[in-house]
Amino acid sequence: MAATNVPKVMRAWQYSSVATTIENAIQLKELSLPLPPSGLGNDSILVKVYAASLNPADYKFPELPGFIARRIIPVPATPLLDFSGTVAAVGAQVSNFRVGQRVFGRVAPTSWGALGEYMAVTSKDAMVAELPESVSFEAGSGLSVAAQTSYQCIAPYVQSGDKVFVNGGSGGTGVFGIQIAKVLGCHVTTSCSGRNADFCRSLGADEVIDYTKDDVSAVLRSKGPVFSLVFDTVGSSPADLYTAADAYLKPTGRFMQIGAAMSLAGIRSVMGRLLVPSILGGGGRKISLPTTKDTPGELDLLVRWVAEGKVKVPLDEVFPFDKAPDAFAKLRTGRARGKIVVKIVD
Repeated sequence: MAATNVPKVMRAWQYSSVATTIENAIQLKELSLPLPPSGLGNDSILVKVYAASLNPADYKFPELPGFIARRIIPVPATPLLDFSGTVAAVGAQVSNFRVGQRVFGRVAPTSWGALGEYMAVTSKDAMVAELPESVSFEAGSGLSVAAQTSYQCIAPYVQSGDKVFVNGGSGGTGVFGIQIAKVLGCHVTTSCSGRNADFCRSLGADEVIDYTKDDVSAVLRSKGPVFSLVFDTVGSSPADLYTAADAYLKPTGRFMQIGAAMSLAGIRSVMGRLLVPSILGGGGRKISLPTTKDTPGELDLLVRWVAEGKVKVPLDEVFPFDKAPDAFAKLRTGRARGKIVVKIVD
């Protein structure tokens, strides 16, 4: 195993159960490095984490009913999927990363998370790519889940000149939806509050619908069936966004939904969109609820766009490591403008 000088212990936020919210459950602990007794695996890398960013899944999964959450995430658990940092050690069979290299990526929800000073990852449970010197650790940590999800929901289904609607353009995922659609040559309409309208335009949005003043679905219907794709990052508002899609989405268009509350109401809404036929008041356009796939090369492409200035990683707020619970509380408001990041190394 090739390695820099690594400590035997580290600090990490952990929880064993979540009775109310994850911000009330996590505790900052001093732990042994997250390595198996035999040491770093042959196909693993040990990352010194510099920054980690939050996604809604980071609290939605742990806050599922206890027996469900435990089947998904082994406890005690350290949360957060997205990370950036440097390679502290590599396993004997690792040839594509070197000690000291700047990296970023994401881990699976079932894995040891990024909210600690070190994390060990393998090719089976993580996507890792090199982070260019021109991209900060904070920006790198905010890129993986949200940007890759946006890319996979948009890129395969559009052509230059297509019209795309991004529902929730100022949020942590919507900001990438707008920009990726623009890089691909699309005309982008988005929804956000009036205070975020200029922000969304600065990301490339051609048209902005202020959901606090206008009926979003009505505005879209008034345009006719001109959109090739809807990227719904909200999932619950407006409630009729999907059933109204017959009026504004092309017959060949796609409705891609990623935002949904993990509650009975949220599940009921999703099932209604999926199962209720149009003859009974459901929507008639093709709808998908995709999950992020581990597709090689996509993180490299996305970070290259960032390095080239084609895509920005908007940071709503960067919290110090000891204020991680406050970062979760901010994310939960649903009012973040871009990504929320926890800085682990000053």
